[in-house]
Amino acid sequence: MSEPAKTEAPKPEESTAAADFTKYKTAAEIVNNVMKKLVALSVEGAKVLDLCVEGDKLLEAGTGAVYNKAVKGVKVSKGIAFPTCVSVNNAVAHFSPLESDPTSGQTLAKGDVVKLHLGAHIDGFPAVSAETLVVGASASEPVTGRKADVLQAAWHAAEVVQRLVKVGNKNWTVTDAVNKVAAAFGCKAVEGMLSCQQAQNVIDGKKRIILNPSEEQKKGFEAVTFAENEVWGIDILITSAEDGKARMEESRTSVYQKESSVTYQLKMKTSRAVFSEVQKKAGAFPFNIRWLEDEKRARLGLQEAVQHGLVKPYEVVFTPANTLVAAFHFTIALLPGGPSLITSPPVWYKPELVKSEKSLEDPELQELLTKPLRENKKAKKKAEAAAKTE
Repeated sequence: MSEPAKTEAPKPEESTAAADFTKYKTAAEIVNNVMKKLVALSVEGAKVLDLCVEGDKLLEAGTGAVYNKAVKGVKVSKGIAFPTCVSVNNAVAHFSPLESDPTSGQTLAKGDVVKLHLGAHIDGFPAVSAETLVVGASASEPVTGRKADVLQAAWHAAEVVQRLVKVGNKNWTVTDAVNKVAAAFGCKAVEGMLSCQQAQNVIDGKKRIILNPSEEQKKGFEAVTFAENEVWGIDILITSAEDGKARMEESRTSVYQKESSVTYQLKMKTSRAVFSEVQKKAGAFPFNIRWLEDEKRARLGLQEAVQHGLVKPYEVVFTPANTLVAAFHFTIALLPGGPSLITSPPVWYKPELVKSEKSLEDPELQELLTKPLRENKKAKKKAEAAAKTE
């Protein structure tokens, strides 16, 4: 969202902004309810494909139950803002197999580090969330070792970043802080992963934050300042891999998104038909090939669209074998009264479930973690007034 003009906004504008935030929050509630159900279903023996299908079904049901009255004769668009992905151990993200994929039979095993990632939107206002759990862990049998290190690093990084994404701060401050947190637990942020500004029908805006960039990635990356009324989707991905690098392996991409800034006249009839179906079913948001009528035709039709940049793939990438990745994703709004988390805190994560021998010792970051997300302005003014009278 762009920064508002300094002149007083007319009342209808104010009510529109409030309505937009309500739509974000409604989408976030749906996402949180689905996340709770998926966390409960993520047990030993659960099939990854079944979790992905169930997540999408629940997101559709949740969004289908709200905002059903037409506004000025126009139906309110709503649905999935990010398809349910379940990425295990060293799979970084975007794993959501099709029935026909060789990996479709994958099941969860005790001790697996599982990333759940999903999103919903109401009227194009998206709330996306991701969290990490360990299958079978409990307070009496907590997560330890490298699994605990990577989870604690990701959780602490998310908590720190929530307090750094605020008006006036810069994106590189976030990048540096995540590097420091990851290092404290002997981990690295996954190289080149992006967090983006969001808006209506946009989850990948032009203002961005990059994690653990290579020298090459640093060169062209724009420094940006967080501004009032912006909404951000923050993706924290931490790995136990020494270099933080992720690579593609033999896993088929199933999540794609229409690239709104590109225009191209598709030549093949199949490509045009598939692209039309994508626009109808997903609009501006990412989609899974599973949602399309004919999978073989969809793969064929998407080839031309991807080749010419009309559609972009969300590739499944992996850190090396025997390494782990933990992730948290949250959506946050920089409101005039201060930052406000749109999505809910993690469902599964609790300090008593994850016992690392390492800890965050940086005094500045430790102090930052003691601060509330939003300053109490009345309390601040009182403290300032008390300081003056002393």
